[in-house]
Amino acid sequence: MGCGGCRPRINFGKLLSRASVFITMLLIFTYFFYCLTGFCHSVPTTLGTVNVDYDILDDRRRVLEELRAPAQRNFTADAQQVDVLSANRLDRAGDQGHRIPVSNSFGTKRFPQAIIIGVKKGGTRALLEFLRIHPDVRAFGAEPHFFDRFYDRGLEWYRNLMPRTLDGQITMEKTPSYFVTKEAPGHVCTMNCQTKLIVVVRDPVTRAVSDYTQTLSKNPSLPSFQSLVLKNSTTGLIDTTWSAVRIGLYAKHLENWLQYFPLSHFLFVSGERLVSDPSGEMGRVQDFLGLKRVVSDKHFYFNQTKGFPCLKKPEGSSKPRCLGKSKGRTHPHIPTDILQRLRDFYRPFNHRFYEMTGQNFGWDES
Repeated sequence: MGCGGCRPRINFGKLLSRASVFITMLLIFTYFFYCLTGFCHSVPTTLGTVNVDYDILDDRRRVLEELRAPAQRNFTADAQQVDVLSANRLDRAGDQGHRIPVSNSFGTKRFPQAIIIGVKKGGTRALLEFLRIHPDVRAFGAEPHFFDRFYDRGLEWYRNLMPRTLDGQITMEKTPSYFVTKEAPGHVCTMNCQTKLIVVVRDPVTRAVSDYTQTLSKNPSLPSFQSLVLKNSTTGLIDTTWSAVRIGLYAKHLENWLQYFPLSHFLFVSGERLVSDPSGEMGRVQDFLGLKRVVSDKHFYFNQTKGFPCLKKPEGSSKPRCLGKSKGRTHPHIPTDILQRLRDFYRPFNHRFYEMTGQNFGWDES
């Protein structure tokens, strides 16, 4: 019999297989299209990703510092090597920034509105860690050294190092060597002459000994403190070319900054009070930055072993947060007459600094 009226049989299995292949190819094409247009990179995996990356970067920096070659009295070559290491490290951070758009719905990379510009061994790391408790502060964990070492890389490179911030949050960074670098004030003002500047200062005699102690821990063969601090043991003249001494000439460094910024743009934080009364000093800092006083005495406890305040255990953490083992080192014994000679040397500079800032830090009372 003829089968002219029969309908053709449909192979549903083959049809379903072809449909699956078509849908798969369509999804793959769509994925590649979105990635090529940059959409994939604009969506972070989590809101906290950037913050974690900078914490890890900061930890790596500290490890690198411990592994670096011992410092020498004439450390020009060593400084160049450190600059190369720092540049490579910051380039990796900058490259990560270039892979992510400067602005998206999760925040914007902005230039810092406030910078901790000094001083070395004054308490800058403690201040930054205390500030990072505040929900309206986002800070770059490492020291970028942009305005003193890497300025030729450009402002966009610098901005891409910064963490993302939402409206109402403040972007910050800290590099203590800015305060003693002649070119730094002009460079910062080129970025923004309205930048708020924080200087953590400490008794320059104690600061010099602490600076020496840090260098000695990395280079045990370093000459004695007294041989470095004096130009000549017979005349007893202080060697102001030694960086440990030069950094403590706060009045001279401030004069350089005041050529570009009015005094109202500065906050001078006492390194001593940051230890003895951290919540009080943090109150002043938060007021200066225009922040609500969130960081208070409930966040601190005093660690008797280290001799420094630590942050109380945050939620979700098994232990409190203290500064690294490099903080609170025992200072070597320095002859009393050497310390007194150094204190006499600093006295007129301290008094000038008190006059310039309108604050008496009481260093000459000890």
